[in-house]
Amino acid sequence: MIRLLPWKFFVRYAARRYGVIDPAAWLARMRRFAQPSEVAEPLELLRAGIIFHARGLVNAKAIQHNLDWVWPYWVERQFNPADPSFIPRAFSFSHINLTHRNWTAVGLPDLPVYPIVDPRGLVTPLNDGWSLDFWILTENGPSLLPSKLSDEGVQQHLQLDPTLKITTECAHGGLELHTEVTMVATDFGNANLCVGVSALANADAWLVVAVRPYNPEGIQFVDQIVFDANEQAFHVNHEASVRLSEHPDSLQMAHYADGDVYLDLQRIDHPQEVHCPVGMATAAALFRIRDGESRQIQVSVNLDRDLQDLPLRQPINHSWPEAMRGTAELWIPDDRMRFLYEAAVRTMILLSAGDLVPGPYTYRRFWFRDACLMLHPMIAIGLTDRSKRIIESFPGRQTLSGYFRSQEGEWDSNGQVLWIAARYASMTGARLGKEVEQAIRKGIHWLRKKRCPSSGLLPAGFSAEHLGPNDFYYWDNFWALGGLRSITKYWREIGDDDAALEADTLAEEFFNSIESCINAIPSTRCIGAVPAAPGRRMDAGAIGSMVADYPLQLYPPGEARMVKTLDFLIEHCFQRGGFFQEMIHSGINAYLTLDLAQSLLRKGDPRFVELIRRVAELASPTGQWPEAIHPQTLGGCMGDGQHGWAAGEWIMMIRNCFVREEAESLIIGSGILPEWLASGKEIRFGPTQTDWGPVSIRIDQACLHLDAHWRGDPPAITIAVPGFERLSSNLLERVFPLKKL
Repeated sequence: MIRLLPWKFFVRYAARRYGVIDPAAWLARMRRFAQPSEVAEPLELLRAGIIFHARGLVNAKAIQHNLDWVWPYWVERQFNPADPSFIPRAFSFSHINLTHRNWTAVGLPDLPVYPIVDPRGLVTPLNDGWSLDFWILTENGPSLLPSKLSDEGVQQHLQLDPTLKITTECAHGGLELHTEVTMVATDFGNANLCVGVSALANADAWLVVAVRPYNPEGIQFVDQIVFDANEQAFHVNHEASVRLSEHPDSLQMAHYADGDVYLDLQRIDHPQEVHCPVGMATAAALFRIRDGESRQIQVSVNLDRDLQDLPLRQPINHSWPEAMRGTAELWIPDDRMRFLYEAAVRTMILLSAGDLVPGPYTYRRFWFRDACLMLHPMIAIGLTDRSKRIIESFPGRQTLSGYFRSQEGEWDSNGQVLWIAARYASMTGARLGKEVEQAIRKGIHWLRKKRCPSSGLLPAGFSAEHLGPNDFYYWDNFWALGGLRSITKYWREIGDDDAALEADTLAEEFFNSIESCINAIPSTRCIGAVPAAPGRRMDAGAIGSMVADYPLQLYPPGEARMVKTLDFLIEHCFQRGGFFQEMIHSGINAYLTLDLAQSLLRKGDPRFVELIRRVAELASPTGQWPEAIHPQTLGGCMGDGQHGWAAGEWIMMIRNCFVREEAESLIIGSGILPEWLASGKEIRFGPTQTDWGPVSIRIDQACLHLDAHWRGDPPAITIAVPGFERLSSNLLERVFPLKKL
């Protein structure tokens, strides 16, 4: 009955009645930019977008009318007309962080909670929650407000051992502020966020611990703050307590009508409680600092709210050294690149504590795409138990039809699941579980039924959001082909000939359909390359077609169309040395830049070296990459400020520089950077999982040492260290002398 009602008529009538645009007609026009699709806009992304821009609307109401407040770093920069980060607001629908989406999470290996710290030390303890900030204020002289400081006044570091710790050091006008943020486990699987604060002043001053109604995305409502003198703690919104190691010397609170608590910290009254109907309550605990003296305070926040509804695995590992045991180690004479690798490994562990998620905040939800591309490096560096657990969860996310769904309209997921399951089996030598095998069979049937009868391709879909509007993306179809070929090999190896034949036959059908579509594209439109979809001209979306080269290896290295696509992207889609994705991301993308570096490495093109160096330069001081990077400010402009896919691609890039699979052989050392060798110091990497067993590589004194534990016959091996003669072997050799060209 509801479907039979003439909804479009009612909506059109109402629109005319109130003098607004007809939304049905407007949406119909919008959809003409895309290919007809059964899923026009994925509901999950619409939900996320509504939440995101709802926050942006609140930001528009709260921030621009109160610029005398102390705001987070991104606001202080983005709303400053003298700053390169400035964005005019004018008719903007919402005000969101588009220039400094940077933050770093702290945490423990088996606890899926992720407090984050922004580039100026603003701490957000709870997921999408309010924050804590730390200031030094003098009565008559300068003040130290970290979010307002220039880059020269702040240094931030991520300490990796023995646990994750973020330190932020600020200095201004004779004032120095130092914070250390880490997570500490408590009993019964709970944890506290702990902040050590140290302040030094050259005049009488106050160290301030402030509760703030915002985070790196914008406003987060604080309705009530109560100070409990007995516990020396702020109770915020009845959801968490901010405990102080000492009783403050002064206490101030304010609601929205008063303005920011910062504006009047010398009030005579010292309220113990504040309620704000607007949701903009602020509070400050002040600790006296005498001239020339220092003051230290410990602050802790219980994280029970974020943990109470999460299923925790048993036993729970709180030890980072234990979690890192057995993972591939890197030693190169480049402290920065080595740090980036070690930080990336910890990011993989951190983001796989529960569901494998691509980020600790904005992207703290599951996608098959990100999960599969993060699982590959996890398997490669030896995180096999975690990888197995995550892969075994995939059948529970599969629909009855066989679709591996994280959100509708993304038709790449089935191919990705087939591919990563086969990669796991090949790299570990283990057989997949029965439930996973059954799910894969259903996934193959879904691929067969989903193909369009006319083109043989998967239907038009949303696919990866950075490729463009709904279309028949080669990205989806290359993944289907790669997954089917990989799983065919798996079925054959375990002796299931019927399943192998089914997968192989469907793979051949996909291959013929893809080739037919590519060959039918007029040469004037594709210039010998592969666009994003059959009807598209060459643009930045063609980055999706490069998946056929890396990581799927559907074509041999240097295949002509892949080279043409690669050259087009480098020539037309680069900014400041990195791949600039014009669509959606509108920023330099670290993981896509590394994907192109992998293709260059694969075909022996030395340009891969500059891409590796550039991505290393683009990392934040804490060793993280946001999903996309603003080409001017070099701050994050899209997605999560700590992106797991980017960390995973850095791991795979380093790993493949030392050892990579190519067809039925291992290529050793082909990506080792010249400066690593020029130092004359030992370099090493491993053990890394390969299709034939774990392998470690070491180079010293002009010799390459190969330590391998083969499962069966060893593969053909090519030693291809740049600047040295190539060597080939399929024997059980362990030491290879390197002779310069």
